[in-house]
Amino acid sequence: MIPAEAGRPSLADTAGADARTARNKPHLAVVGATGAVGSVLLGILSERADVWGEIRLIASPRSAGRKLTVRGEEVEVVALGEDAFDGIDVAMFDVPDEVAAQWVPVAVSKGAVVVDNSGAFRMDPDVPLVVPEVNAHTARVRPRGIIANPNCTTLSMIVALGALHAEYGLSELIVSSYQAVSGVGKAGVDTLRAQLSAVCGTELGAKPGDVRRAVGDTLGPFPAPIALNVVPWAGTLQEDGWSSEELKVRNETRKILGMPELPVTATCVRVPVLTTHSLAVHARFENEVTVAGAHEILAAAPGVVLCDDPAEEEYPTPSDVVGTDPTWVGRVRRSLDDLRALELFVCGDNLRKGAALNAAQIGELLAGELRK
Repeated sequence: MIPAEAGRPSLADTAGADARTARNKPHLAVVGATGAVGSVLLGILSERADVWGEIRLIASPRSAGRKLTVRGEEVEVVALGEDAFDGIDVAMFDVPDEVAAQWVPVAVSKGAVVVDNSGAFRMDPDVPLVVPEVNAHTARVRPRGIIANPNCTTLSMIVALGALHAEYGLSELIVSSYQAVSGVGKAGVDTLRAQLSAVCGTELGAKPGDVRRAVGDTLGPFPAPIALNVVPWAGTLQEDGWSSEELKVRNETRKILGMPELPVTATCVRVPVLTTHSLAVHARFENEVTVAGAHEILAAAPGVVLCDDPAEEEYPTPSDVVGTDPTWVGRVRRSLDDLRALELFVCGDNLRKGAALNAAQIGELLAGELRK
């Protein structure tokens, strides 16, 4: 054997070091790997720093055996079951609430810390609701072994609001959301595309009910046509006419900011956009605000892009923001009648920061902790 150069490790030493490094990295499971958010998550895991050892892909039995690419390698999907969590340190779940309620405790019982993207555990007082740019410290206290990922609507605005709150002290929040159809999954996307095909090239939209008649029984998950229309409803009906989406924005914002009495009002609207949620935000603070001060805070905030020059027609729109990671903020104005209030328009990709990216960031916090 040719001796290694002085001061430089041999190939055998390097291989051994690489193996030890891989062993020291925690093992990750992605549950719901074949879904819309799961697919985005695999791409994000392939793009960001490689902090994981094995990445195990888990889905329903009907998807078992499929091969998906992550970190440049094909990985076979395994069926969801107790054995699927053997040797796993962190499990990221993107499954319906009822599936999470059943299987998240199983993963925890097998020794994994769970990052859950469903709504099953978000408001549990023993489960931290984490946005790393805002309240990363709460991820360390997890009595149930679970960390919850907020709803995509909340995540589309909370990074920007958290930065402003840290400086000015938030005292009231009023938001109107304009939510993309991918927020309800593939069915929402398929429905919009089908309806657009039905109305494209026609004169529809000029008479009452003509769009509804044209799309017929292709309403999908929406209570009214989504093409050439907006629908003032997202979620399920709750007490006193509120929707579940509206209450999620209220309750999750309060929990993330640690402000259980914060006045929050939301009106959630579904719009004919494939991906990326937008919100018009009225935020009132404890202290007087200025546009220049808000611009300075937002321009320096991690995870935020300030795009605000109306004179040059520069402000965020969903079609420009889709596929990007940050929260984009524009149309920043001080309220005409309140020196302590700001008006702003926010856009965020609901599949990336609104779901997969935030989960990946939480996972990176855990990976750093578990390697120590």
